[in-house]
Amino acid sequence: MCDGKVIRLAMKSAQEIEIKFSVPADLLPKLQRQLSAKPVHAGRPKTLVSVYFDTNKLKLHKRGLSLRVRRNGKRRVQTVKADDGQPLGTRAEWERAIASDVPQPQAARGTPVEKMLRKKKLRNAIKPVFETRVTRTTYPIKAGDSLIEIAVDRGEIDAADASAALSEVELELKRGMPADLFRLAKSIAHQAPLELSFASKAERGYRLVAGEELAPVKAAPVALAPALTVREAFQAIARACLRQLVENVPVLRQGDPEGLHQARVALRRLRAAVSLFGDVLGDPQTGTIKRELKWITNELAPARDMDVLTARAERTGEQAPLSGTDESIGVPALSKQLEQKRRRAFRRARAALASTRFRVLLIDLAGWIEIGEWLTAKDPRLELEGKRPIAQFASEQLERRRKKILKRGRKLRELDPLRRHKLRIQVKKTRYAAEFFVGAFPGRKAQRRCKQLIEGLEPLQDCLGELNDIAVERKLTAKLATQHPQTRRRGGGNETAFAAGELTGRDQARLESLLASAEESFDGFARAKPYW
Repeated sequence: MCDGKVIRLAMKSAQEIEIKFSVPADLLPKLQRQLSAKPVHAGRPKTLVSVYFDTNKLKLHKRGLSLRVRRNGKRRVQTVKADDGQPLGTRAEWERAIASDVPQPQAARGTPVEKMLRKKKLRNAIKPVFETRVTRTTYPIKAGDSLIEIAVDRGEIDAADASAALSEVELELKRGMPADLFRLAKSIAHQAPLELSFASKAERGYRLVAGEELAPVKAAPVALAPALTVREAFQAIARACLRQLVENVPVLRQGDPEGLHQARVALRRLRAAVSLFGDVLGDPQTGTIKRELKWITNELAPARDMDVLTARAERTGEQAPLSGTDESIGVPALSKQLEQKRRRAFRRARAALASTRFRVLLIDLAGWIEIGEWLTAKDPRLELEGKRPIAQFASEQLERRRKKILKRGRKLRELDPLRRHKLRIQVKKTRYAAEFFVGAFPGRKAQRRCKQLIEGLEPLQDCLGELNDIAVERKLTAKLATQHPQTRRRGGGNETAFAAGELTGRDQARLESLLASAEESFDGFARAKPYW
């Protein structure tokens, strides 16, 4: 690494408080005209070139750090950012002006990168890995008593063998109240189809370096610690769920069914967390959030149901009829109807995700997680519950839910579909709780027992889910058979009805096997020792 003279200026060490949106590039001019019409003094467009540095093995990135040098005319600024589980939309940031195009160890003092740059071998291994070139126009906005800067960025990310367009809008709170920031974000979302985004330019650049394409995002582990309070733990969990939801929206828009599945997983996990932490969320705002989460869940559900049923019908069409006759002749007709319904259901899901209602919901969720009324509840009971250690709270929740499953699961074979469905919901919530809370109980023994518990809950949830799918499929196929009469066959029946019967017959054949597997999984869960 070349040395350069460090300009001795005070280092900026602060928490960025910002909300970022991705926006189609063709909408940026219209948005800028709207912003220019406001009584604000827009800054002159600036070209910002930011070079990100790391090792060949991306050691900084793997530690949740980014190191860049930004050129703005003749000015150079070295910036270190840390993605360390800070509140949604914020990152720890350290800046210092330098007189070089490469990072300077002296300018990294007091940052998480300092110790790494002290090592000569590592310091010499650091090199440019990608750069962003952006034209930025800023608009200072007075919102209430707060000053918010809106930055409109347009440009591209360049790595060695690839590039990607950048089109973003960032709202950063310069001074004042975070509530004003979220209110302004909602106002803009009502005016333009901007989508909440959590991916920083650094994250996008690293994905480009790795050659990663847009892909479904699974739930990530939640970093909890025993010292966290109940409120802090809920925030960490809710942030992780919201991020998973947001990152799967563009995947679903491309028509990827797995993106839909993961978006629904994020919603289920978030709703389960709201249920788990109900004792600290007793405020009117939470009620509104719960209703909106139920709305979007219901908008996505038909697409997933039809996706599963269509796949089942296709597999049935590839198999010999159960009766040994040609009664599966109606399966192609049924499959065609199902595919039509599937396409309509996916259009409905995509329309919901593109709606102003959903865009505003995401901003409301972000604001509710970070500065919601539940955090400042005046109810002494809620206040006391929110300040409890998470380990204590988690132990009580897990033990109570474990006992419920043990009680209901012992009679699993005797349960009707509705009660099996209720057991499935309980199993699902308990599994999510076990995954959420594992960090609150450190140590190898706790980790091992948690793994054993989840290994019992996961297949039990899957078996109960398949049993529920059978119940749903029977209702859907029966409805289709009566709603869409086909060419009549012998005995006054129709092809679709025969196909529906074929699916039902195969479901009945699967029923016994699934029940046996569910009982086996339940036994595994019952044997698992609590880790709390």
